[in-house]
Amino acid sequence: MIKQEDIQTIIETARIEEVVGDYVSLKKRGINLLGLCPFHNEKTPSFTVSPVKGIFKCFGCGKAGNAVNFIMEHEHFSYPEALRHLAKKYNIELDEELPSPEQIAAFDEKESLFNITAFAHKHFVDSLFNTDEGRAIGLSYFKEREFSDATIKKFELGYTLDKWDEFTQYANKNGYTIQQLEKAGLSTHKEGKSYDRFRARVMFPIHSLSGKVIAFGGRILDADKSKPKYVNSPETDIYNKSKVLYGLNFAKNAISTHDNCFLVEGYTDVITLHQAGIENVVASSGTSLTTEQIKLIYRYTKNITILYDGDPAGIKASFRGIDMILEQGMNVKIVLFPDGEDPDSFTRKNRSAEVLDYLSANALNFILFKTNLLLAETANDPIKRAGLIKEIVSTISLIPDSINRSVYTRECSSLLDIPEQTLIHELNKLARKKLSKAFEAEGQPELPEAVAHVLPKQEDEIETDNAEFQEKDIIRILLNHGDKELLIKAKNQENGEVEVNVTVAFLIINDLTNEDFGFKNEIYQQIFQEFTDRIQEESIPDKTFFTNHENSKIRETAINLMSSPFTLSDNWDKMHHIYVPQEEDSKILEQSVRHSVLSFKLKKTEEVLSLNAKEIKEETEEDNLLILMLKQKTWLDIKKAISAELGRIVIR
Repeated sequence: MIKQEDIQTIIETARIEEVVGDYVSLKKRGINLLGLCPFHNEKTPSFTVSPVKGIFKCFGCGKAGNAVNFIMEHEHFSYPEALRHLAKKYNIELDEELPSPEQIAAFDEKESLFNITAFAHKHFVDSLFNTDEGRAIGLSYFKEREFSDATIKKFELGYTLDKWDEFTQYANKNGYTIQQLEKAGLSTHKEGKSYDRFRARVMFPIHSLSGKVIAFGGRILDADKSKPKYVNSPETDIYNKSKVLYGLNFAKNAISTHDNCFLVEGYTDVITLHQAGIENVVASSGTSLTTEQIKLIYRYTKNITILYDGDPAGIKASFRGIDMILEQGMNVKIVLFPDGEDPDSFTRKNRSAEVLDYLSANALNFILFKTNLLLAETANDPIKRAGLIKEIVSTISLIPDSINRSVYTRECSSLLDIPEQTLIHELNKLARKKLSKAFEAEGQPELPEAVAHVLPKQEDEIETDNAEFQEKDIIRILLNHGDKELLIKAKNQENGEVEVNVTVAFLIINDLTNEDFGFKNEIYQQIFQEFTDRIQEESIPDKTFFTNHENSKIRETAINLMSSPFTLSDNWDKMHHIYVPQEEDSKILEQSVRHSVLSFKLKKTEEVLSLNAKEIKEETEEDNLLILMLKQKTWLDIKKAISAELGRIVIR
C-alpha cells in the first residue's frame, strides 16, 4: 500500500507536460500546449495540456484529467500502478514493502486483538450451545425473544457463564496473557486479581464492516437492579464506538437497495427486524449518535428513518443528534410506535407486511415532527413560543440544500402561524453570522454586500433548468480565480470607506450565501460548498484540490471548467501591437464577478416573477389577488434595478 504522503509527493512532483510529452508531440500555444489526441483519431490537434493548472483536456473526444489519470487511461493501469509508474519516472522512493518496526508492531498488535476477540467470540458461542447453563439460561432467553436458530447463528450470539474468571482462566491456558486480555477489554484487574468483564450475560458480538468481531455487548438476565443491564467492551485499537453501528455489516446492502436506513436503539430491535425481513436497520448501541456514524450511513443512503418507542423525553434528548444528521445534508424521518411498544415488541406482534405498512404510514418529517412536539408544550406562553421559533429556525438553518430549507420554512410558517418572511429573516441572520465569523476574527473592516445589493432576501427557490448557464459561470470563476485578490471599497466601524483586499471566492460566496441562493446542479453545489467550508476555515482550496479531488465527478467538472481551447501566445501584444484584455486583469475580473453574480440573481428573480404570474392567473380570492399583485410589482422593481446595474433595458 502506498502511503498518503508518498501519493501527495508524486502528485506535486509530476509535471503534466512532461508526463504527456512522453507519448504526445506537444507544441506551445499561448500558455498551453497542443497536440494530437492519443485517445482518438484526429487530423487537427484538439488535445490541450495546461502546465499551470496541471491538467489535460481533449476538446474532440472529451477525455480530461491530471497526470495520474493520463497514465491510467493511456497505459490501462490501475490507480496504484499509475502512481508507481510516476514514482519511478521521478525517482521517488516508495516505502511499500518495508514497513518500519513501529508499523510492524502496531500491525501485530492489532492482529493480536483481532485474534483474541475472535477466540473469545468462539468460546461465548460454545458456552451458549454446549453448556447446561448456556442452554438453560442464554438460549432460553433468545427463544423467548422468538429468535430462530438461523437468526442466532447469523448474528453469532453467545453466552458467558456465571463465574468470576472462567473465560480469563480458559484464555490464559490457551496462551493469551493477562495483559492481552485486559488490553482487549475482556478481563479487568482489581485488588491483585483478574476477572472476566462479562459474566452471566447473553452476548451480542459487534462486527466491523468486513464482518470481523471487534467488540461485545453483554445483557444481564437476572433482576438485580444493582448490576448494570448492559456491559459493553471498552474502546481498543480495533474498536472505536463512535465509528461503529451495530448491524451495519448485515444491513449495508439492504440500505443501498432501499435507499433508506432505519435507526433503532438496541441490539434486539435490529435482530428482530432483520428476522422479519426488514434488513436495512442498524443501532447506535445506546450511545449518542456521532458524526462518524452518520457519515457511515451516508455511504449507502441520504435517508434515515429513526424508530422510537414513543417516550417524548427520550426523543427530545436526541434532538442534537438528529440536528447533526441534517447538518450532513441527509433527510430524517421519525416513526413513533404505540404506547408501550418498541420496534422489537411491535415487530413480534405483527406480520412483516403490517410492520412495513406501519413504518411507511407513520414516518413523519423530523422538522415538522419537532415543531408539532414543541408547539404542544408552549400552550399560550409567548416566551416559550418565541424560544420554540428560534429553535426551529436553528434546525432549519442546518439544512445545506436551499430548496429543502425553503420548503420547510413555508411548512413551519403555517404550523407556527407566523409570517414566512419572519422565519426567512431569522435564517438569513444565522447564515450571515456563520459566514462572517472568519472575517471578523481577523479584525478586518466589515464588508458591504459585494454586488447587486438591491435584491432583497429571496422568498422562493424554484426548481428550473434555466439558470444552468449562470450556475456554470459562477463555478467557472471560482475554480479559475477564487484565490485571486481584488481591492474593493468597504465600510469600517465609523461608517467611513476604506479599501481592503478580499478574494474573489469570498466576494461571491459572501454575497450568494447572504441571499440564500443555491445551485440546482448537484456537482456545482458541491463545489460551491467546498469553497464555503474552506472560507469558514480561513482558507481557499487551490486548483489542484479540485483537479485531484477524490470525487471523480467533481474532478471531471473542475477540469472541464478550467480548460479552454482558446489562448493567446505569450508575445501577442508585441507581435501585433494590440492589447487584448484578459479576465485575469483585476478590473476585468471584478467586472466578470459582478456580471456573473448579477446575471444569476436576475435569473432567479425572473423565476419568481414567472411563478407569481401563474398564481395570479389561478387566484380567485380578491384579497389574495391584491397581495400577489403587490408582490409582482415589488419583484418587477427588483428586476429593473438589477437590469439597470447590468446595463440592460427592461421592456415589460
